[in-house]
Amino acid sequence: MAKREVDIVVISDVHLGTYGCHPKELLKYLKSIKPKMLILNGDIIDIWQFSKSYWPETHTKILRRILKFVTEGIPVYYLTGNHDEMLRKFADFNLGTFQLLNKLVLNVDGKKAWIFHGDVFDVTMQHSKWLAKLGAVGYDTLILINSFVNWCLTKLGRPKMSFSQKVKSKFKDAVKFINQFEQTAADLAVDKGYDYVICGHIHHAEIRTINSTKGNGSVLYLNSGDWVESLTALEYNNKEWRIHQFKPEDLDTEIEDDDKTDAEDLDAKLDVNLLLERFKQENH
Repeated sequence: MAKREVDIVVISDVHLGTYGCHPKELLKYLKSIKPKMLILNGDIIDIWQFSKSYWPETHTKILRRILKFVTEGIPVYYLTGNHDEMLRKFADFNLGTFQLLNKLVLNVDGKKAWIFHGDVFDVTMQHSKWLAKLGAVGYDTLILINSFVNWCLTKLGRPKMSFSQKVKSKFKDAVKFINQFEQTAADLAVDKGYDYVICGHIHHAEIRTINSTKGNGSVLYLNSGDWVESLTALEYNNKEWRIHQFKPEDLDTEIEDDDKTDAEDLDAKLDVNLLLERFKQENH
């Protein structure tokens, strides 16, 4: 199967280094596309929960695939999030077509797009970071338990279920938080004169036009979702934005495999454990 050509791809909240990450699905997706630009909108590597004892080979393969885009001359922007916030001190670093930034403004076919992770709008992140980190550990544990339950359900021939989505749907505060997050992002984007505002952080994929609470305009709000549960990405092609959702059957799709290149030995060269340990030491 030939690769799909896409103008812009935005992914976020991959959380490499955690049990909840879906590296096989993401790797399959990345191998299926031929983007002209790739934007990694935060929380790609979960440095908060990084452990030497858990970094599967599949997680390294994700980084290798991203680096392969760089070697092919494709612009790759890594925008920092809260789980990889220690990278923020290295913002504005660039190497070839790779750039590490905290936020990005793009001209997309004559329209201004404001792109950033979005944790700046999270009150918990701003005032109780320890509580946010504790919640992250709890969330990862919930995902791990959920994975085991879904494995059992699959064996029994029953449909999978999402614990966290059920929890979110039961609590009005969760829905309220998402709505407030989206409205705050939209209000600021309108004030600044942007046509698009693109975020991640809340693990909720969305594309919708939001009117400013001040009544001074509207903006197209987009969120790329995550690769823990929803397995979604934003794609821009033919002057249209869409949410691409990875489906289980996509794993069985045969795709032209071009891994056997000079980038093949990046696994050996890329010592992720050592790199993240250095980041941690420099952050303390």
